[in-house]
Amino acid sequence: MFVTNNTQIKNMKILITGAAGFIGFHLANTLAEQGIKVIGVDSINDYYDTNLKLGRLKEAGISTSDIAYNTPITSEKFSNYQFCLLDIVDKENLFALFEKEEVDVVCNLAAQAGVRYSLENPDVYVQSNVVGFLNVLEACRNYKVEKLVYASSSSVYGLNKAVPFATEHQVDHPISLYAATKKSNELMAHAYSHLYNIPTIGLRFFTVYGPWGRPDMAYFLFTDKILQNKPIDVYNHGEMSRDFTYIDDIIEGVVKTIKKPMIKEQGKAPYKVYNIGNSKPVKLLDFIECIEEKLGIKATKNFLPLQPGDVTTTWADVNDFINDFNYAPQTSINVGVNNFVNWYQSFYQISEDERVNVAT
Repeated sequence: MFVTNNTQIKNMKILITGAAGFIGFHLANTLAEQGIKVIGVDSINDYYDTNLKLGRLKEAGISTSDIAYNTPITSEKFSNYQFCLLDIVDKENLFALFEKEEVDVVCNLAAQAGVRYSLENPDVYVQSNVVGFLNVLEACRNYKVEKLVYASSSSVYGLNKAVPFATEHQVDHPISLYAATKKSNELMAHAYSHLYNIPTIGLRFFTVYGPWGRPDMAYFLFTDKILQNKPIDVYNHGEMSRDFTYIDDIIEGVVKTIKKPMIKEQGKAPYKVYNIGNSKPVKLLDFIECIEEKLGIKATKNFLPLQPGDVTTTWADVNDFINDFNYAPQTSINVGVNNFVNWYQSFYQISEDERVNVAT
């Protein structure tokens, strides 16, 4: 289904939704560094600290003091990168942006994230993850976008007992609304691929971590609390494992899906879904130990039962992604955790004295 020659197309224009988010920030920077024209959009909502989102934009050369709704700003670091404060739920202005920019490929990373938050705020998920995604699909249809790459999630596997998780496994029993909205994205994308011949690629992300990560993720919370000498909550009494995947490995895979054109096969919708993960699950307690070793501080652990919406294990079968895109994650947990902790201490200005005081 894919062209074998992965040509680096310098003159393509990529629109990234969720560009102030964790993955979107890294993707926009990577593509801009490669000389590709990038349009980034984000609503900068307050699901988590907006200072972190603004910090990412500053790192990308966006003057955050000049941000105004629906007003593009050119990066001072990359002349080929523009950012626009815009909510994908805002169909009118989203369509106007598509019409003006004539983008080649869309990478939809904008979404209301978080399994636990969806238990308390279901309406937000339907608006962003369903209505917003429909607007993106409609924009791709109306403005002749060549391809849509979009974020799905490993959460769609629900309580699947067969491991590693493979894309041919049934995913009809989500255990959170977040997972249900991500599954709905895959179904909606297939419908648009079938009806309008729009090439779509869904990526089921597995526990992405690294510098500039999301503060609602466990590894971020663990680091924060350990440094404050506060106990960390460890669910299912530590009997959990995750397919932790370092951000650089994720971005490498996403860039390949953007650049490599799909061949439209006769009689088939130009539609694919892939797992994108490390395919090497790590026990949660081992991951915590890596953080402890890097910080030089032993965590106080508060062992708790499994939370609603959580699963005990994630493990990605990425064989088809390897075959189609020569995907090869390289980053070990030790290297990835070291890089994250170094960034965390720098961004939050944790001094050596403060770290030693907590440790003692």
